[in-house]
Amino acid sequence: MSKLPNISGKDCIKTLSKVGFYEKRRESSHVILRRDEPFAQVVIPDHKELAKGTLRAIIRDADLSIEAFINLL
Repeated sequence: MSKLPNISGKDCIKTLSKVGFYEKRRESSHVILRRDEPFAQVVIPDHKELAKGTLRAIIRDADLSIEAFINLL
């Protein structure tokens, strides 16, 4: 299993936009991203550094593998 990088919420949003996610709305310090085909919706905290468990859950909700996510960085 690949080691998860330390990234910010902003970097995570940029990475997911490469695979078709777009910003649906922003609520306080959280950004809701959506992809239409295949449908997926994820919530990204807009923090300076995402916790490892949070990042792992975001990657899982986006239907990506950790390796695929790291390659998109």
